[in-house]
Amino acid sequence: MAATPQNPAASAPRRKVSRHRGEGQWAVGHFTPLNGNEQFKKDDDGLNVRTRIETIYSKRGFDSIDPNDLRGRMRWWGLYTQRKPGIDGGKTAILEPEELDDKYFMLRVRIDGGRLTTEQLRVIGEVSQEFARGTADITDRQNVQYHWIRIEDVPEIWDRLEAVGLSTTEACGDTPRVVIGSPVAGIAEDEIIDGSSAIEEIQRRIIGNKAFSNLPRKFKSAISGSPLLDVAHEINDIAFVGVHHPEHGPGFDLWVGGGLSTNPKIGVRLGAWVPLDEVVDVYEGVISIFRDYGYRRLRTRARLKFLVADWGPEKFRQVLEDEYLQRKLVDGPAPAQPVERWRDHVGVHRQKDGRFYVGFAPRVGRVDGATLSKIADLAEAHGSGRVRTTVEQKMIVLDVEEAQVASLVEALEALDLTAKPSPFRRGTMACTGIEYCKLAIVETKARGSALIDELERRIPDFDEPITINLNGCPNACARIQVADIGLKGQLVLNERGEQVEGFQVHLGGALGLEAGFGRKVRGLKVTSEELPDYVERVLKRFQDERADGERFAVWAARASEEALS
Repeated sequence: MAATPQNPAASAPRRKVSRHRGEGQWAVGHFTPLNGNEQFKKDDDGLNVRTRIETIYSKRGFDSIDPNDLRGRMRWWGLYTQRKPGIDGGKTAILEPEELDDKYFMLRVRIDGGRLTTEQLRVIGEVSQEFARGTADITDRQNVQYHWIRIEDVPEIWDRLEAVGLSTTEACGDTPRVVIGSPVAGIAEDEIIDGSSAIEEIQRRIIGNKAFSNLPRKFKSAISGSPLLDVAHEINDIAFVGVHHPEHGPGFDLWVGGGLSTNPKIGVRLGAWVPLDEVVDVYEGVISIFRDYGYRRLRTRARLKFLVADWGPEKFRQVLEDEYLQRKLVDGPAPAQPVERWRDHVGVHRQKDGRFYVGFAPRVGRVDGATLSKIADLAEAHGSGRVRTTVEQKMIVLDVEEAQVASLVEALEALDLTAKPSPFRRGTMACTGIEYCKLAIVETKARGSALIDELERRIPDFDEPITINLNGCPNACARIQVADIGLKGQLVLNERGEQVEGFQVHLGGALGLEAGFGRKVRGLKVTSEELPDYVERVLKRFQDERADGERFAVWAARASEEALS
């Protein structure tokens, strides 16, 4: 057919017509799995793998595990394969999963609200010593992580933990992860509202419920009524933050859509005030929106933060109210600016009942089973039956009588668990790193601990709050973008042109009501060997140039690139 003015397409080249598959949102009818993860979740719910672990894999050994269970569904029960020893960071992105896998597991114990009895802590310590070669790291989400776990031992570990009310259910995977909470909920003198009952009800109603066990990606939650804003609410998928409503009294301000990793976003307020007895209904509504409308086509866009960014807070709130709650939420105020810079509860503090709690700082969350057992013994010896973990990789002993405080502080010091840490000990955080993590490129835990020692020796007079966060890869498990000094692990070139472990530097990130991401100076990278020299240099410049009362983050935002290099 000849081309005519009425038929211009006759001479145009034919284009292949492709049909957009959508984002895999269930609520708009896209149920066909669009990637391998969605396929294995459709094939079998991750919660079902427990039966196979107990009846098959633990009896036949590692080599009997189905690959979709090994690298997929077993996460629903807190199990990840750990990194095979001896594989350097340069091979992390090159090798196939089976080449990186060791025949041992990381096992994560979820500790919702950071709440532990001394009996539970002692069992965690005993499991560590018997089954995990003594490992038991405290995470920045209040959990405990074991390493060197054999599949043969998993059923026995579950029995031990569950006998004292602990669980690994949905500690990993595309699930509702641990609900972090104020570690001083119910005891702090300045608390606005105690959210503990909501955390307990979420555990009862949501965790392990197959209606919520197939989410597009992980779902991170936080509930705190502390005026210190002590749960990093800005970087959770959902967060409830304690506020006083001028008419209705204490309740929670609702935030959604926070998260870090390679596409960091600060959560947004929906402008809604939620009373304590409605928190779980609202939580269920938000997680249901994520399940139904969340993007399932690309794993890199499957977190709730992408949906919130596309919809905006107004539409998100409207869908929550109209489709899931069937009622309007009450408008409410934003939380007040915290009066303290530290949010970790370290030190000695009076409780509202007149007793005291004592917060102390392990080194970058690195403890061991023997130490945890000793902490349980110390707490009980000083009159306490309760301990807490924090989102800053710290711990707290509750309910200590005034006459027992000094003795407890001294006993903790003897275990290198100081309640009076330097700013460097207090503010340095590190992820698991290349020691065990298959995604990592560099070492972090030992590097962070050594950095603390060097800075304490080199700048003993430094007394400002400072956060130094080390991450072994770009995924930001240690929250590098919101640290004063955030260190993202990567391979860099040293002065001799050799490829060595090092870090890209982020400067001036912050959480709180002035939350923001750190500044990246063009080309600013530092080798692991040079790290203490670099941090010392920058902190001394800060001391020299800062205005009265100026925070590091504020100075870093205005400082010259030369001052930050």
